Amino acid sequence: MVINFLKKLPVISVILMLPALLIGQNSNLGNWLVYIGSKKVHDRWNVHHEIQYRNYNPIGDLEQLLLRTGVGYDLTPGNNNFLLGYGFIRSENYVGIDDKQSVDEHRIFQQFISKQEIGKFRVQHRYRFEQRFIADQFRMRYRYFLAVNYPLMIASAASSREWYLSAYNEIFLNSKDNIFDRNRLYGGLGCRVNKALRLEAGYMNQFFNGAGSGRDQINIIGFVNF
Repeated sequence: MVINFLKKLPVISVILMLPALLIGQNSNLGNWLVYIGSKKVHDRWNVHHEIQYRNYNPIGDLEQLLLRTGVGYDLTPGNNNFLLGYGFIRSENYVGIDDKQSVDEHRIFQQFISKQEIGKFRVQHRYRFEQRFIADQFRMRYRYFLAVNYPLMIASAASSREWYLSAYNEIFLNSKDNIFDRNRLYGGLGCRVNKALRLEAGYMNQFFNGAGSGRDQINIIGFVNF
């Protein structure tokens, strides 16, 4: 019974998301389409590449396009990855009710990722330091990301797919002025299709600096390892 239910989960998820996808542009529910890829070029070296297409509403109202890449090195086999990267971010900010203004950002960042297993829980820590060039401004920001995955159905001889629950929290801190920038809290359902491909769909809340400032998003994420 459990296996049959899990087989139907992708269809159930789409049905549950349809009402949100039919909401008009005035919706406060956003949508992020995310692709995250990693190409191993040596036993310990990897190239990271990432595309995020973020909308103010479920579809069609662009909030931000993020392109990110970098080169990483595993300090230990398969773990403790240090990465130096670059990101280009185009933001479409509303000026008034209907007008938008494009703002481009160039970002250099350094990050360290460590993974561990605690019982059945798979835990990931990510520490990131960003240098942000926005128009004629320069800013620095620190980020800490804590993710936990819990397997629901482990791959077997009959099926290579593995279903799991996914959750993370990420806090953003500026180097000066308003120290607290934002916090992201996420929960979702994931499927490891095979060794190279992993898919997730989930719900994320962003809380920004400022009273009553926050946004909710539906995230659809694809992870690919070459």
